[in-house]
Amino acid sequence: MELLKRNQTAIYLNTHSTPLPVTTPSSMVKIYVARHGQDLDNAKGILNGHRNEPLSELGRQQARDVGTKMVMAGFTTSPPTSPSTSTREATSTTVLTAIYSSPLKRAHETAKIFAGILASGEGASTDSTTTDGSSASNNTMEVKVLDDLIERDFGIMSGLPASSILEKVGSDHVLRTETINYFLDPAGAETFPDLIARAKRLLAFIQQQFEEGTVDIDKEEADQISILLVTHGDFGKMIYCAYYNLDWRDVLKQFHFGNSEVLLLAENSPPGYAHVFQTLQFNA
Repeated sequence: MELLKRNQTAIYLNTHSTPLPVTTPSSMVKIYVARHGQDLDNAKGILNGHRNEPLSELGRQQARDVGTKMVMAGFTTSPPTSPSTSTREATSTTVLTAIYSSPLKRAHETAKIFAGILASGEGASTDSTTTDGSSASNNTMEVKVLDDLIERDFGIMSGLPASSILEKVGSDHVLRTETINYFLDPAGAETFPDLIARAKRLLAFIQQQFEEGTVDIDKEEADQISILLVTHGDFGKMIYCAYYNLDWRDVLKQFHFGNSEVLLLAENSPPGYAHVFQTLQFNA
C-alpha cells in the first residue's frame, strides 16, 4: 500500500462491502481504471456519451502528466531485467500486463499516450510525442480495444449542454451531487443498473482471460498481474461499483471521477482508498 499512501486522495465510503466472489477477477489481478483526458465536448460542456470527439490539447497534456506520474510512482510495461535490481526496487514496480481501452477516440488516444510514456520510462514532453500525443517508443505495449469499456449511451441527452439536464429531464429524474447532476433514465439512454450489468460482464471477461491463459504471462508474474483499463466517467464509476458490490447511488454522490484520474480495484485495497491519481477538474 506504500504507493497508494504517497499518491492517493482517500475517498471514505460508509461501507464494509467486499468484492463480488463470482464476477470479479481473482485476487492475483489488480485493475487500474483510468478516465480519458478532456475531449472537445468536455471543454465545451457538452454531454458526449457515444459521440466520438478527440482529446483537446489540455486533454493530451492531462494524459501526459498522469503518464509521467505513473512512471514516477513505479509503473511500467517492461519488467526489470537487470540482475542487479534490488528487492526494494522490484517490489515498488508495478508492471502492467495489458492495457485495454474503450473504442472511442478520447479513451483510445489517452491509452496510447499512457502506453508510450510507460514504455519509455520517462516523462513525456510535446517534442517527444507523435501527432496523436503518444510516445514514439519502439517497445510500446499494444492497446487492446474492448467494446464494453465504451461510455454510457446518453440517449436523447447526447450532444446537449450539460447545463440543460434539469430542464430536459426534470428534477425527479436527476441525481444531484456537489459537482455533477446525473440524469437517470432519459429516452434511449443506458441506466446505471444497465451499466452495472455491463461492468459485471466486463469483469467476468477479464477473469476468464487470465484464468484460461488467453493472456500470455510469465509464471513469475502470475501472482502480481496488473492491468490498465482506460474508459469514461460514468462507466468507470460503475466498474468500481460492480467490483466492490456497492450501491450506485451512493457512489455517484461520494466522489467525482475526473479526466485522466486513476482508480485501483484490488481485493486487498479497500474501496475507500481507490484513487491513485486525482485531479480537481470537474466537467461533464
